[in-house]
Amino acid sequence: MSASPISEWELVEQSKEKMAPNLSTLPYDLLLNIAQHLDVYDVQVVQITCRALHDFAITRPVYRHLAVKLLRRCRALPLPGFQRLSDLTTEQLIATVTKATRLERAWLTRAPRPVRSGRSPYLEDSGAPSDTVSKPRWYKVINSPPDEEVDWLSPITSSYSLCATKSGKVVCWDVHRNACIAQWDPFERWELWKCRVEFEQRTVFFTMAKVLRKMNHDDRHMQFVLMQLQFPESHGQGTDTETPAFSRLATFNTLGVVMNVFLLDPATRLLSAFVWVSTTNTIGLYTLLDWDKREYVFIDTGIECSMSSNWSCILYKEHIVIHAEESEAAHQYFFPLSLLQHYAQPYVTSETFVPKISGRVAPTRNLKSPFYFPSLPARPLSPTSSDDDDSDDDTAAEDEDEARPPSPTALAVAQQPAATPQPASQHTNPFPFPPWYPESAHFVRQWWPSVINVPKMSCTVVLLADHDPVSHRTRYVLAQHYFRVPLLERGGDEAYAEPSPPSSDTSSDTLSLTAGGEGSAQGSDAPGPTPVFDPLMRIWYVSEPFEVVCVLDSMDDEDEDAPTERPRPLMAVDFGHAVWIEYVNSESGDVDAKRLRFVTFPPLGEQVLDPGEDSQPGEDHWLYKDAASRRPTMEGEVWTLEIPEELNLDHVETINIDQSQGSVIISVKNGNIFILCYE
Repeated sequence: MSASPISEWELVEQSKEKMAPNLSTLPYDLLLNIAQHLDVYDVQVVQITCRALHDFAITRPVYRHLAVKLLRRCRALPLPGFQRLSDLTTEQLIATVTKATRLERAWLTRAPRPVRSGRSPYLEDSGAPSDTVSKPRWYKVINSPPDEEVDWLSPITSSYSLCATKSGKVVCWDVHRNACIAQWDPFERWELWKCRVEFEQRTVFFTMAKVLRKMNHDDRHMQFVLMQLQFPESHGQGTDTETPAFSRLATFNTLGVVMNVFLLDPATRLLSAFVWVSTTNTIGLYTLLDWDKREYVFIDTGIECSMSSNWSCILYKEHIVIHAEESEAAHQYFFPLSLLQHYAQPYVTSETFVPKISGRVAPTRNLKSPFYFPSLPARPLSPTSSDDDDSDDDTAAEDEDEARPPSPTALAVAQQPAATPQPASQHTNPFPFPPWYPESAHFVRQWWPSVINVPKMSCTVVLLADHDPVSHRTRYVLAQHYFRVPLLERGGDEAYAEPSPPSSDTSSDTLSLTAGGEGSAQGSDAPGPTPVFDPLMRIWYVSEPFEVVCVLDSMDDEDEDAPTERPRPLMAVDFGHAVWIEYVNSESGDVDAKRLRFVTFPPLGEQVLDPGEDSQPGEDHWLYKDAASRRPTMEGEVWTLEIPEELNLDHVETINIDQSQGSVIISVKNGNIFILCYE
């Protein structure tokens, strides 16, 4: 029996079905626009729908956009060596983005776990002796410089580490070959002050310092040497066969108490330093506008130096910006390079040369933005509290399989109406100064390779301390926030107010940010607009007090017969992450028991990066929300990290973290360096 003929109407309907558009037949550009609203896991689901969408979802533009989204959230990509995004094949790019997303997602919901074999570039071996090869492990042990004490240690990509010793040497170590490949030895005691890696130039810049003499109780005559470690260009996919080389770039002297040195822009050879001017208790700005030229700038900024303030220095659009943070607010002071050039003086490369302050020069713009403090759970804030021994159960902190219950803070922070400016007294500072003071402050820039159009962000992590003079115990908490220059920037440079006329003897107006992003001069009797909080100025805490382990560093003092010692907390930070060693608050009586702790803070959301005119520091600005409450937590999630049995935390000298590879690097007194790899 023959099949019935197809009617004309059915032919038309079948033709319409074939012509009807569907997702797999859309033009590539439209599919790419759709993909820009997807995350990595969504893209992976698209890949298993059909062959056409699979072929689209594994193209380079799709994963490049996902990489840019990670970079915008200030998450570094796990690139091996000095590789850049453009150096990767499409397959390598997919693997890199997938690993970075997996690390970010996992560390926000559970404790980092030891990596499975072969899943970290640190664990690769190149030319290792056969007797050192053992069963695959999640960590690696390499040597530190023989017969030397490590004073400072930092990874330089996943292939190298840079180490400064207490004798003054700087050593570059090949992680894979477990061998020294370059060394700088001044044959006298120098101290490493600052280090900066430039991936595009395959160069590490660092400064070394020594005290020439003490002028009086407060002032020191010091000499600094600026060095570079240049790595040769890579030829092929293998390990570089040529060794890096140290070279000296500049030598300069300072007078006063140098607070910090900043390698602002190696490409333009710009360097600055903060010097405490003891006679006026103000900040002196020392600058080399071009370290190839024999001239310097040394001015008194007139900015008061407070013991509770933390300081950083940033280059922004031909301005040197002094970023200062007090307990309640952040300030930014702008000094145009063109203004500083007027105060340049010649210098002589000699240990006898003493620089002089040219005069007092006020900043041309001042910005101020208050911090947004969350409402924290009620708990004792003093080490002398009667509830001192009440702490979280250790087993809860070490549960790697599931996140903790929702933070009480997340339930206490109310959503604000979108168009209503939040008052400056939204919440009070839960850890005010005094009694809490900054034991150490870490300002972290985006050190990793990036791409154009990714906002330049910075991160501050402050270790706050409260010392009890009776029991001599010190308790610590962590506070973290993000920031950028200028504060509360919206739509270009709206956060800037009109500059006040440059002056060498008067201070410029101080400007507070208002609802429109403009600045208003302080000191007027007229009431000003209600301040608006920059969403970036929201503080994240590890608010449960803990006791961090400190090591004692020697300090040479010419007025004393023996060197004095200063405590250095065993803590390291990276962008949005921190790791430290703390004493376990144990009831077993083992007061010296220690553990390795880790915290990751929520990454940035798009509304924080591109705030609207009525944007407030509300909960929807933050990408991560607690899985149970679907509301963001104001607490950083703290986890206890697993460590190898052979690692004795009693012998640790230095600690560092590489968030891009999920690794913690620890040096110990017996001459070994442990590289612990997590996922």
